Amino acid sequence: MADVLNQNELENLLGSLGEAPPISQSIKPLPKPNEKVTTYDFKRPERVGKEQMRALQTMHEGFGRNYGAALSALLRTIVEVKLTSVDQLTYSEFVFSLENPTCFNLINAAPLEGQLILDINPSLLFPMIDRLLGGATESAPPARRPLTEIELRLVGRITSMFLDELRGAWENVIPLELDVDQVESNPQLVQIVPPNEVVVLISFELMLGETRGMMNLCIPFNAIERISSKLSANSWVTYSKKPSTPESIQLIGDQISESVVELVVDLADSRIAMKDLIGLRTGDIIATEKDINAPVVVSGEGSEKFHAAPGAFKGRKAVRILAPIDEPLRRVSQQDSGAA
Repeated sequence: MADVLNQNELENLLGSLGEAPPISQSIKPLPKPNEKVTTYDFKRPERVGKEQMRALQTMHEGFGRNYGAALSALLRTIVEVKLTSVDQLTYSEFVFSLENPTCFNLINAAPLEGQLILDINPSLLFPMIDRLLGGATESAPPARRPLTEIELRLVGRITSMFLDELRGAWENVIPLELDVDQVESNPQLVQIVPPNEVVVLISFELMLGETRGMMNLCIPFNAIERISSKLSANSWVTYSKKPSTPESIQLIGDQISESVVELVVDLADSRIAMKDLIGLRTGDIIATEKDINAPVVVSGEGSEKFHAAPGAFKGRKAVRILAPIDEPLRRVSQQDSGAA
């Protein structure tokens, strides 16, 4: 019992403890000016940086415009596609937020690791199928059932077009080989990554007439982890709108072909005094300096378009189109003018 302290030693020890501040009080962090404290959720770690998220958002905004134009040509009606959000969440949160049944497409995206997911909401899917089969764009209550084999083939045209436009959106970052590996109706039966794995959810809102619905593209973090540095670069900025396709040109041409356009022919210009203008009566003649053989200008909706020669046709005043306004024009003879 040689280690037992005597009374004096105990009093000295207790006195020293009373004078020393607690350890938690002796170590104080230096205060920082305007320090902001934010909570961190360990269940939803943000593994994708803000710069990468901005890059993904910019890429898919252009993708939405191009996909809307292509889908409009396919369905022969106006379809508006708008990017609504680019978020990070866990795979389990994404799956449980979907309807059941739905159109759950597993997509191979070589050389990225793993698979991507394209989910099409049934409220949007069945009106699109109806439109492909010749139906109208009126909204109807969506059928809550899995797709039939015929409907899956029709949906394949919509998803193939989605993958084509997605390939173009990513071509400045990395060339992708995209194809649909599997289509499921129950999203909870498919697990491509662990439930707590972080995914990037890119959501689009589609408007087809009175029908609105969502399309969701799910990209697991492990698929883009190795190319995150490329998403930080400026290579994605060069992505721009693709040239018009023959289908989109035909669609726009069909819609404007019956439009009414106002044509105006400028015969001559002249200046007269105000008193002469007030005194004009029926049968008066206004002299101009314009040559009778000179061509006149034809304007469409206020824009000069053609050179023309004035004349008559079947007893009515008419003009003959000679050339576009931006092309050189030979001098019009009196005979050409009279034959108009």
